[in-house]
Amino acid sequence: MISYLSNLFDRLPRATGAALIMIFVAMLISLMHAAIRITTSELHPFEVAFFRNFFGFLVLFPVLMRTGRSALQTSRWPAHLLRTMFQFISMTAFFFGISMLPLAKASALMFTAPLFATIFAVFILGEKIRARRVSALALGFIGMLIIVRPAGGTIDLGSILIIIAAAGLACMLISIKSLSDTESSLSITAIGSMMMTVISIGPAIMIWQWPTIEQSIWLFMVGAIGSLAHYLVAQAMSRAEASELMSYDFTKLVWASFLGFLFFSEIPSWWTLAGGLLIFSSTAYIAYRETRIGKVAITEESVNERF
Repeated sequence: MISYLSNLFDRLPRATGAALIMIFVAMLISLMHAAIRITTSELHPFEVAFFRNFFGFLVLFPVLMRTGRSALQTSRWPAHLLRTMFQFISMTAFFFGISMLPLAKASALMFTAPLFATIFAVFILGEKIRARRVSALALGFIGMLIIVRPAGGTIDLGSILIIIAAAGLACMLISIKSLSDTESSLSITAIGSMMMTVISIGPAIMIWQWPTIEQSIWLFMVGAIGSLAHYLVAQAMSRAEASELMSYDFTKLVWASFLGFLFFSEIPSWWTLAGGLLIFSSTAYIAYRETRIGKVAITEESVNERF
């Protein structure tokens, strides 16, 4: 049966297959967020973060056994450590924040990560930014304000933590972009997963409580889904361009709304949906523009090589 479905999927047009993968990934990530929400209601977020990293590394371990030590060999340990620290900040802030917010609201706010990444790329990598992208950034942050709706100039703690998580994720993406010049995707993932497990065990020990069998199943699901989602995104990217796949990322909000209602009886507000749509539109446009600029750069380089 599995072989039949695999052959059927392989016969699909590459763009169609990539779209189906991204929709499935959106569902998996939303399910992972729901599992995090369930476990953080009973266990401390530091402990949930540790098990997320531990089980994620455990799932990755068979791959490392096949490749040997080569995946863990690098001359850029400080850069890997910096990338891991950004990921740790993002993950722990997200785990604390999602325990305080509805799933749909947290998912919508996490769409701001590409906006932060664009801003950080300007200041850290020296990338140029034009008027259209500035307008898209402004639209995205207006969407963020619509979601959090600061009353009296204040924003609730859960929203602040999710925004910090999005900014931390953006810094991590910038670090990965720098590392990818010399490191393989497997090395970046394996070293990061190993470091995250080591770093997260310290805070977890301070508040440790042994999880029940049911909690352990949820925790394993969180770690396994995280690793599987990374692999599937790489598969989708090999079938289609990032800008073509961005539109399907918005289905995370749909899945989060559905799972939030199913598990927690949450109904997303119109403010959350409207703000999420604005943020997503902004990030999708930025991704589209970057792809167009990238194509122009490649074309110019090809012309220069010919002449």
